Amino acid sequence: MDKLYLIKIGEIALKGNNKSFFEKKLKKNIKMSLKGIQCTVFGGRGRFFIEAPKESSRVVEQVLSNTFGITGYSEVSRIEKDIDLIIGEAIKLAERNIAEGIGLNFKVNSRRSDKGFAMSSYEICCAVADAVLDRIPGLKVDVHNPDWAINVEIRETAFVYGRVDKGPGGLPVGCAGGGMLLLSGGIDSPVAGYLMAKRGLSIDAIYFHTYPYTSDEARQKVIDLAGILAKYTMGINLYIIPFTEAQLRIKEKGLEKAGTLLMRNAMVRIADRIAKGKNDLALVTGEALSQVASQTPESIRYTGSATDLPIFRPLIGMDKQEIINISKAIGAYRTSILPFDDCCTLFAPEHPITHPDFERMKEEFDKLDIEELLIKAADNAEKIHLSGVYT
Repeated sequence: MDKLYLIKIGEIALKGNNKSFFEKKLKKNIKMSLKGIQCTVFGGRGRFFIEAPKESSRVVEQVLSNTFGITGYSEVSRIEKDIDLIIGEAIKLAERNIAEGIGLNFKVNSRRSDKGFAMSSYEICCAVADAVLDRIPGLKVDVHNPDWAINVEIRETAFVYGRVDKGPGGLPVGCAGGGMLLLSGGIDSPVAGYLMAKRGLSIDAIYFHTYPYTSDEARQKVIDLAGILAKYTMGINLYIIPFTEAQLRIKEKGLEKAGTLLMRNAMVRIADRIAKGKNDLALVTGEALSQVASQTPESIRYTGSATDLPIFRPLIGMDKQEIINISKAIGAYRTSILPFDDCCTLFAPEHPITHPDFERMKEEFDKLDIEELLIKAADNAEKIHLSGVYT
């Protein structure tokens, strides 16, 4: 037996003449995440529906909870546009809620898209509420602070549903082109990737590995973080860069207190090369203003100068606790705090520059004579695909 879910789409419904583009992208993303499950996605005009086998309901609900573009979803009953049938379904819903001990205060919401239906939305609400009150003693209508609600929608057919579970909102992944996330093993960069995917950016990621100075555990930690992100981003291609030679050149020839900035400039150059090879439109970083020495305005200006692509920094105005809260919410925090350091931590100078002179830093980078090593590192990237399909 199949289950039917109603999907609310929020921001997409506000789009103009190109709304169908966003709707098609959302439908495609849902089907991609449920690859292997026999399901049907249909609807439009602010409401979508998905019909899938009952035994797949756990996976379906996970997908609906994590798919950008969805603001809410609910299991729904589809019946004929007959007020007696609607009332009957509403009573069943009320009886289930009472049996589960949810509470005694309720309200009825009604939405009538089919203006040919004989009753107005207000009349539907009154008829359903009266019938439920008559059938179940002890209930009370509370329109301001109900324990639960009965929702009725009159469209091409009638729909009755109760609790609406929350979706992540935003826009469907892929509707805003592609971007390359500089992914470390820390807390910030996975959150940055998540937030940009929420605005419709398709995300791939790049990680800089300095074996044997960074461990296999650090590498696996980043792969695991990419896998967590993949469930929100419709899959991720992770590019693992062999960065050891370039890192040692910076250590050998670079100004010691500028080591982090020189390293980040080199990383941006490599990310730029790979991103352009994929026709990505932007880079994404987890930088937050003044959080560390390499994230002052002067430092950000210098490291960002290594590319002519826009660099999206969605965390730029956040404090650390805000970032941690999102990290926990998306399931990345426990992995991010595992004690395996990346190269940014291992090779950080004891007393880093916080307000670098832009022209001086350009001169320092030129002294490294490192361009061939960066090209070599980019060309020898290991590509790993992390699937966004739910099982």
